[in-house]
Amino acid sequence: MPIMLPNIDDRRYEDLRAEALARIPVHTPEWTNFNRSDPGVTLIELFAFLTETLLYRSNQIPERNRKKFLQLLRVPLNAAEPARGIVSFVNASGPRETLTLAHGAEVLAGAVPFRTEQGLDVLPVEGQLFYKRELTDSPQNLKDYYNQLYASYRGQPPVEPLKLYETTPFPPPGGSVVDLIDETIDGSLWLALLARPVDVAADVARTLDDAREALANRTLSFGVVPSLQAERRVLSAHQSSTPSEELALRFFVPKVPPGGQLPVEAAQRKATYRELDAAASVEVLTEPGVIQVTLPGANQLGLWTNLDPLESGAGDFPPAIDDSRIAARVITWIRIRFPNRSLASLRWAGINAAMVTQRQSIVNERLPDGIGEPDQEAALSQRPVIGKSVRLRVQSSTASKADAWKRVEDLASLPPEVPRADPQAPAAPDDRPAADAKAFVVDGEAGRIRFGDGLHGARPQEGARIEVDYDVSSGLRGNVGAESIKSGPTLPPGVSVRNPVPTWGGADAEAVSAAEKLIPRYLQHRDRLVTVADYESIVTRTPGLDIARVEALAAYNPELPDIAPGDAPGAITVMIIPRTDPATPDAPMPDSLFLNTVCKYVEPRRLVTTEVHLRGPKYQDIWLSVGITVKAGESIAEVRERVKQRLRLFLSPLPSRFLSPSGEGEANDGWPLGTPVVPLELQAEASREPAVQRINGIRLGDADGIERTDIKMEGLELPRLRGISVTVGDPLHLAELIGTVPSEVVTGFVPVPIVPGEC
Repeated sequence: MPIMLPNIDDRRYEDLRAEALARIPVHTPEWTNFNRSDPGVTLIELFAFLTETLLYRSNQIPERNRKKFLQLLRVPLNAAEPARGIVSFVNASGPRETLTLAHGAEVLAGAVPFRTEQGLDVLPVEGQLFYKRELTDSPQNLKDYYNQLYASYRGQPPVEPLKLYETTPFPPPGGSVVDLIDETIDGSLWLALLARPVDVAADVARTLDDAREALANRTLSFGVVPSLQAERRVLSAHQSSTPSEELALRFFVPKVPPGGQLPVEAAQRKATYRELDAAASVEVLTEPGVIQVTLPGANQLGLWTNLDPLESGAGDFPPAIDDSRIAARVITWIRIRFPNRSLASLRWAGINAAMVTQRQSIVNERLPDGIGEPDQEAALSQRPVIGKSVRLRVQSSTASKADAWKRVEDLASLPPEVPRADPQAPAAPDDRPAADAKAFVVDGEAGRIRFGDGLHGARPQEGARIEVDYDVSSGLRGNVGAESIKSGPTLPPGVSVRNPVPTWGGADAEAVSAAEKLIPRYLQHRDRLVTVADYESIVTRTPGLDIARVEALAAYNPELPDIAPGDAPGAITVMIIPRTDPATPDAPMPDSLFLNTVCKYVEPRRLVTTEVHLRGPKYQDIWLSVGITVKAGESIAEVRERVKQRLRLFLSPLPSRFLSPSGEGEANDGWPLGTPVVPLELQAEASREPAVQRINGIRLGDADGIERTDIKMEGLELPRLRGISVTVGDPLHLAELIGTVPSEVVTGFVPVPIVPGEC
């Protein structure tokens, strides 16, 4: 089969003429005569004819010139995207002092290198997190017992009813998410800074004092990985996606009286705290990030020394720790609170944390010397290149030191290397300094650097020495699993590293074949989001994401009740479905990292007057029971499974090319938005199986298992097959079907059979 060449534009003369005439009332409303006799219409027809001729000739480009055509158009190819992650350092057996790791410290996941995005203080302590998990099912006799203890200690019964809690370590085993508002008794997370086991000696008090001196006025790097579940992102017409300046978490340290002694009076024996200075570069409750907390002096890192056993852990005091070996090593507590009480779901948190990017650094690479000619290009030895990492220096033969040239996006915006008067305006010369012309552009995917032509950007002088530093990425290989980053060649002795969650966002460079398919769309939108088709085309190309489906609904705001697409001018809703989702493979949903990546890609390309809603689909559960008659001689078991698979593909939200790589079945783009689920359509789809002789009946149920004649899908709703049954004979009743689907129960314990005492 011959290779199908891309069509630059498939519009013909009539299409071009009609489109131009339709623009007349918008731009020149005084023009009202559109007859063929009008001279203006004659000019439009002439240009439509010429344009059609140019498009026809452009579509005849031979196959051998396709890549050159892409270069002439400068259609950008997405370079490889580096993966990102979060790591935690532990100084378990190194020196008892704070070690400072500089920006760019290298850590390894096997042979895949990562580098830290910021420097940090690695504190010589251990950090353990706890939360007070409320015991909602505690027996009444236990509550009465503690009420009596409280009354005997205070001399009076409690004014408010007591609530019992259990001190629970965080994060929980298995990486499950904890909502620290709904699941805690005080809406707080408690960080215990502990002396290292290797430092604990006979004189524990001395050890704790030494640890406080090592922590004094240092910076605690507190890493957070939130729950990645997300429903939406909104880019409004008056604001961008930049993070809020309000800190998502607030940190408090105990305000201990001198000597650690609380007053004797019971009413004054309360825990008080002072807030610590903290700063974060991202909203850590929506995406992983690091908060830098400035610790106070050593005299403010103490604990209360005269707590009664009944006071320990009560009220606002830190949680009680049952393990005496851990409790003896506590240097101080840090209380972490959530100002936004609607967001507090965390997957992981820890100290000595840093964000890392998958990249390998190339330093002082020598490029060919300058030739003094316009548009000089040079190829880097390795690629794909992370464009923002390129740092280039040029040293002419007459200069004593090299000049640093800057990276720009477009050479056409640069001034000439020699200041000159603007020929269009002789009285207004270009007064930008010549240093602004010393710049270059980088093609990260191809690994090439290009300089100016003298009129737009400077040319390296003949014989000039050119050196460059840059980083390269491994693309998709950078997406490694949890606990894969284990070492670092430059880490101090005794310091180890780990990544508590998998890294994310790595993607290989875009292939030329993929760019060829985008030529028509690119020529129309020039990488700008204007029409619905632009959104679907550009969002699908978001680097670092495996997107299966994009649907754009014009003039639709899903946050407004009782509206349909077309009712909300100035808004557009983009529904995005990832190709895979380990949690729900049959009904993929984008998480917060996914939506944040799309949000950052869309922000510079959208019109500032457009409000963009980025959403995942809203799934509506359905139950399906089918009764069939199988043709004689066919395997009943195989036919049942083929019918099930056919119906799953028919109802799937994903395009069929992602579900059936072999190409079997009818090609489709996933269940269409706004299309109700009707039993007759399902019956027709099941009957397409050649081995099925007859469909005996279909039962369709909603999420509650109630049988329906149809199930409507509105807005961003798509069907999710909660359960399916295909039987020979009559279809199974929905009540029986629901009863056969086992519920997913996580017990959290190991069942052990009871051994009988007698036989």
